[in-house]
Amino acid sequence: MNGRGIPVSSVIVVIGAGSIGQAVARRVSAGKHVLLADLRQENAKAAAEVLSNAGFEVSTATINVSSRESVRRLVREATALGDITGVIHAAGVSPSQASPSTILAVDLYGTAVVLEEFGNVIARGGAGVVIASQSGHRLGALTPEQNAALAMTPADALLSLPMLQPDQVKDSLHAYQLAKRGNALRVMAEAVRWGKRGARVNTISPGIIITPLAKDELSGPRGEGYRRMIELCPAGRAGTPDEVGAVGALLMGPDGAFITGSDFLMDGGVTASYWFGDLAPR
Repeated sequence: MNGRGIPVSSVIVVIGAGSIGQAVARRVSAGKHVLLADLRQENAKAAAEVLSNAGFEVSTATINVSSRESVRRLVREATALGDITGVIHAAGVSPSQASPSTILAVDLYGTAVVLEEFGNVIARGGAGVVIASQSGHRLGALTPEQNAALAMTPADALLSLPMLQPDQVKDSLHAYQLAKRGNALRVMAEAVRWGKRGARVNTISPGIIITPLAKDELSGPRGEGYRRMIELCPAGRAGTPDEVGAVGALLMGPDGAFITGSDFLMDGGVTASYWFGDLAPR
């Protein structure tokens, strides 16, 4: 109840209205208000219609995660609806979709801003999930200083780090791997701050999950490599958004109450095969 005795809604904020964000939302949003935000309003509206037809209470918003003011505007919209008890951050661009600078701005900086801003308002008992990627696990080891810089540098200074300059990050895949490694490290650091509010936050690092974004990759310049990953990984197949949703439900629900600051790799064994199996670089 608020001060006037009016019930306050419990709000789940979904950033990135694609298949994975929707799948997690469906598992954790019954009886709550879902605020779906996307860079493209038409994407948010299409996803909202699907969820609304399935019985969820939904509203939409637009967001550009690479703009702090845009993220703050979404925070204001969400808090006007009620207590923010869940944040599902699934927005991002892939190596075949964007330049290195755009990937770092959206996937790395944008995630850091989302974690900072929503970490200021997340309700006690709340939880967040950031969708990272298996790619972060195939980046070689960084130095302890680089890990700390990615984890703890204030978001607005992140893109000025020497390790992220154009002479150091020359292709989109490297930028994507750095961004996704950075997401997992950032969540570890943010889990400490979120914990002071009685909230939790984790990352999920999916492998190839069949979504429109994955189809772009499979038909793009790296398509042959992605198909090889699917064929040679232990699972022998790609994953589904619903499988990611099941892990998201664990991490955001009561059964995951002791899990925070963790990264969950779910890639059908692609990374295992990359380091120790048939996908290992020759």
